[in-house]
Amino acid sequence: MINKKVANVTEAMQGVKDGMTLMVGGFGLCGIPENAINNLVKMNVKGLTCISNNAGVDDFGLGLLLHKRQIKKMISSYVGENDEFERQMLSGELEVELVPQGTLVERCRAAQSGFPAFFTPAGYGTEVAEGKEIREFNGKMYVLEKAFEADFAFVKAWKGDAAGNLIFKGTARNFNPSMCGSAKITVAEVEELVPVGSLDPNQIHIPGIFVQRIFQGEKYEKRIEQLTVRKRV
Repeated sequence: MINKKVANVTEAMQGVKDGMTLMVGGFGLCGIPENAINNLVKMNVKGLTCISNNAGVDDFGLGLLLHKRQIKKMISSYVGENDEFERQMLSGELEVELVPQGTLVERCRAAQSGFPAFFTPAGYGTEVAEGKEIREFNGKMYVLEKAFEADFAFVKAWKGDAAGNLIFKGTARNFNPSMCGSAKITVAEVEELVPVGSLDPNQIHIPGIFVQRIFQGEKYEKRIEQLTVRKRV
């Protein structure tokens, strides 16, 4: 068994440099790798390309990197909850590639599976398809989309072991499993790091072969992006 456990987030992120392309798991603020993001802020790495469903909010998640101008380009499917993201995009300070959500996850999974590209009908006839190869299959038009090429993938799981096996909890599963193994190095932060053999094999969502480094995170805020509660009667 290869022990992939590292002592802390600092050790887990060794090798991250300016100008790299990073995948960041999560959906909104759900299941984001809080420790990794906060450490990127401390490292002050610049010129990053970030692949993530969205860019957090103004004062949390990837929004912290945007405020420090650490991100050069965002590849996302949704940008609606971050005023600073909107400002930088409209002013031309930030390069943005908007990708249909299904295409975004498939570009991750293609990289995970070793496929260089795939055809999808999503985006045909729109700006998304401009400059891309178009082919017809069974009377329907498809757009060629390429797999992502990333240096690091940062994901958040509920439980994991030293071999890198991961279990996600509820909707925090979202983009995280598809980003595991989709980059040269996958770093997983978990709420509970347990001994090898403690996890039920039938409950494991991602086998350790897709993970290179794993550490136990700490001080999770788990913010709710839009808090909605039932009115008192």
